[in-house]
Amino acid sequence: MILKPIYIALFIFTVSSCNSTKEKPIQNPKSTVKKIKTAELIPEGFTAGVIQESTKKGDCLFTITVTSEGGEPLYFDPINLDEAYKKNGLAVFFKYRPLRMMNRCQRANPVEIQEILIY
Repeated sequence: MILKPIYIALFIFTVSSCNSTKEKPIQNPKSTVKKIKTAELIPEGFTAGVIQESTKKGDCLFTITVTSEGGEPLYFDPINLDEAYKKNGLAVFFKYRPLRMMNRCQRANPVEIQEILIY
């Protein structure tokens, strides 16, 4: 009779201790970025750009604007832009790969972000 409550207590203790899970903390992209000089990033293949949000009909919601050598803006449509970087006016350095797919919007070319840093 006395063993029955002990077995129940041990069972509850075992089940409750095995059911604990550790949640992965949300990382702030600014906390993981080192302040690196522009001169170090450009030779490594990074491109400087600014994330812009658009509310126009038929336009991409978020684009990355890059100033070309001729001074004209180039617009990229990042298909895999993380939610943490979807902020209007955010200045970034990024590595990208052009995609051979139909444009999702008229003015921007689709790209895949390979690496992105905030500056």
